[in-house]
Amino acid sequence: MSHSNTRSRSGRGPRIALGILIGLIALAAIAYGVDYFVNKDKVPRGATVGGVDIGGMDTAAAQITLERELGDAVHHPVEIRAGELASQVLPAEAGLSINWAETVADAGEQSLNPVTRLLGIFRDYEVDIVSDTDDAALHPTIDRVESELTRESADATIALTDGAVETTEAVNGQSIDRAELSDELVTGWLAPAGIEIDAEITEPEISTAAVEEVAQNEAAAAVSAPVVAHGRDEIDGVIPTERMGEVVNFLYEDGSFRTEVDMETAQGILAENLGQTEAERQNAQITFPGGSKAVTPHVDGVEINWEETLADFPERVTGDAEREFEVSYIDDPASFTTEQAEAATFNEVMGEFTTSDFSATSGTNIGITAGVVDGALVLPGETFSLNGYTGPRGTAQGYVEGGIIIDGHAGEAVGGGISQFATTLYNATYFAGLEDVTHTPHSYYISRYPAGREATIYDGAIDLQFRNNTDIPIRIDTVMGANDITVRIMGEKLYNVESVNNGRWAQTSPQTMNLSGDDCAPSGGAPGFTTSDTRIVRDLAGNEVSRETQTTVYDPQPIVRCS
Repeated sequence: MSHSNTRSRSGRGPRIALGILIGLIALAAIAYGVDYFVNKDKVPRGATVGGVDIGGMDTAAAQITLERELGDAVHHPVEIRAGELASQVLPAEAGLSINWAETVADAGEQSLNPVTRLLGIFRDYEVDIVSDTDDAALHPTIDRVESELTRESADATIALTDGAVETTEAVNGQSIDRAELSDELVTGWLAPAGIEIDAEITEPEISTAAVEEVAQNEAAAAVSAPVVAHGRDEIDGVIPTERMGEVVNFLYEDGSFRTEVDMETAQGILAENLGQTEAERQNAQITFPGGSKAVTPHVDGVEINWEETLADFPERVTGDAEREFEVSYIDDPASFTTEQAEAATFNEVMGEFTTSDFSATSGTNIGITAGVVDGALVLPGETFSLNGYTGPRGTAQGYVEGGIIIDGHAGEAVGGGISQFATTLYNATYFAGLEDVTHTPHSYYISRYPAGREATIYDGAIDLQFRNNTDIPIRIDTVMGANDITVRIMGEKLYNVESVNNGRWAQTSPQTMNLSGDDCAPSGGAPGFTTSDTRIVRDLAGNEVSRETQTTVYDPQPIVRCS
């Protein structure tokens, strides 16, 4: 019997537990049903708008609550953040307002899920507002905010200004999605924490770290002290720290900085004071005012050897080399001194020559040229240019039309006849033993000149030049006669010169040329030929100094027939 009671008690426990469970489920079902019917038309639990709790309220109460709590929110600034930038918007000015009914409606309905309904008691969720918009005000606001949240990247910079190192930090660039900005602003402007949107960041090419490295090294060295170049006569060239920015530049190339020292500018700054220590070489000059000799003293030249002076200059500015140093000079003494000029005499004829037989117009031109050249001094080592000395020879200078050779026959041009003066001067220098630099014979032979020993000239094109290859100054004297011109090279006679003509050969026959016009001058023509002249220069003791032969080819003079 006792066995039977034990079995009865052990079967009763599970039935009791089951009964309790069923009861609890029934109670929960009753509670769920009551909650459902009580809250089925109300805002879901936990719903908040702009931080205002409207959960469990009916829609009308929720709208009233939101209007009361958030009615002036359109006048509160909203912060919008993107990357490293931020902006603010006043909703009312942006044409934004809250549509209360639709905002409450967007909170949704109570979930049928009992777990969700239960969790709503313990947690909140933010409901996005539904905004009414005025596009005429909204679009300009979005333009402004987009501009304020967008910027170009900016490189870090470095410069030397007024003796100080000035740097600016690098700035990241960023851009945003306009559509995202518009959507977030319209739906999220009431969020208590403001609005956060994504930004695409663009880093600049030159970083702040790269600039700081240069600033602490080369740039700091450049403005650490002036650079001083000690010149002659206790005169210094100085680049003060305040002017280092003119000399030193920092160039960013291939991912790193390169320091550039502008040597030309540095030289210019140093020369502002050191220029006093330089002098241009000036040979002594001789003039004859009033017929008496006057000497202008020579000046020895001196110039700075900038290449040597600035050899280590970059290291002096941005490195460890000494910032004070000595200037290197190049001395350039005068080649013709005051003493030589005072000792110089022009009492002896070194060489002379005379030509004659010229027309009146040619004589006018020859006389003007002779007057310009008369008294010209050529110092030792100098080259005399007839074109360079006379300058232009036109009507403005008094020259007239005279005879010239055009295409092998006679013609006229302003300045015609000057070739006769050139031939006379050439022969005078020839017999003085001076060095022929350049001369050009006529194209065909003119009988009043020595064959192979004459010269033509043309303004700006054909020149006559000789060099004074002696160690004494010479003077060109001219004497204009009624129908002749004489040129003398005056100084100290050094040489006896002999001219040897070597005959004529390779004769060529003239061609016939038919011309017309009032200025046509008939001519019987003349054959062309080749000749040569040998100049033998001997010193006054009779010793041969030089022997030179020049060959000249003359074209045949055409037979001119006038029609």
